[in-house]
Amino acid sequence: MLGQPIAHSLSPVIHNAGFAAAGLSGWSYVAIECGEAGLAGLLAGLGPEWAGLSLTMPLKAEALRVAGAASPVARATGAANTLVRRGDGWYADNTDVTGMVRVLREAGLCPEPSVTVLGGGGTCRAALGAAAQLGATEVTVVTRRPEVREELRPAAEALGIGLAGGEWADAAKLFEADAVISTVPKGAADHLAAEVAWRPGTVLFDAIYDPWPTPLAAAASAQGVPVVSGLDLLLAQALSQFEQFTGIAPAPEAAMRAALFEAASRR
Repeated sequence: MLGQPIAHSLSPVIHNAGFAAAGLSGWSYVAIECGEAGLAGLLAGLGPEWAGLSLTMPLKAEALRVAGAASPVARATGAANTLVRRGDGWYADNTDVTGMVRVLREAGLCPEPSVTVLGGGGTCRAALGAAAQLGATEVTVVTRRPEVREELRPAAEALGIGLAGGEWADAAKLFEADAVISTVPKGAADHLAAEVAWRPGTVLFDAIYDPWPTPLAAAASAQGVPVVSGLDLLLAQALSQFEQFTGIAPAPEAAMRAALFEAASRR
C-alpha cells in the first residue's frame, strides 16, 4: 500500500486476512509512505516477489504515468488505485470503480440511474466511472469551484456520459437523484443533513467511514434511505485487488470483511 499519509490505512488488515484465509502463508501486505516524486524510483527498486500494489492519494494520477499499460476505465477516469505486476512492467487499474458499482447495486440502485456527485476529487472520478458502468447517461457534479467541474469533463467524455454542473449553495436541491454519491471531506456535507428532503428510491453513498455515521448518512438512514459507507467501498475494491494480485477468485470475502469491520470497530 503506497500513499502519503498512509499510517491510518486499514488495507493491510483486509489483505493480510485474505492471504491467511486463502492459505498464502508466504504473502504479506504492508503500508509504505510514498509521495508522487518517489513513486517511479520505488517501483524501479521492487523485486519480482512484488505481485502488486494498492495506491491512495496523492498517487492515483501518477500511477497511470508510470504504468506500462492500463485498463480502459483507469485511462478514462485518469486515476488508478492498483498496480499489478505483468512481466517486467506494471498494469494500472481502478478497482474503486468496480467496487462502487458493486456496493451500489447491492444497495438496490436501479438500472440506468440518475446520479448526483458531491465533490470533484479522485473519488469523484471513480464515481463517474461507476455511473457509466451502471448505465447513467449524465452525472450532476456539485462543487464549490466551477473550474473543478471543467477539469472532469475529459473524463466524462472518455466514459461516454454527460456532465452537468451544480453550485455548492444549491446542493440540497440536487438530491433528487437515484444515487447521491458524497466524495467531500469529513464535515463538508454535515449541514446538508438538516436541509435535504429525501426522495423514496434514492441510494446514498458516503465515502467517509471515520467517524461513522456522518450526519448526512444518519439523516438518510432515518428516512429509510439505503446507505453505503466508505468502509463498504474499501472492502469491495480490495476484493478485486486481491484477485488480481493472487490469481485466486473469488477472494475470501467473509474473512476479509470480518477483519476489516473488527479493526474499524476498535478505532
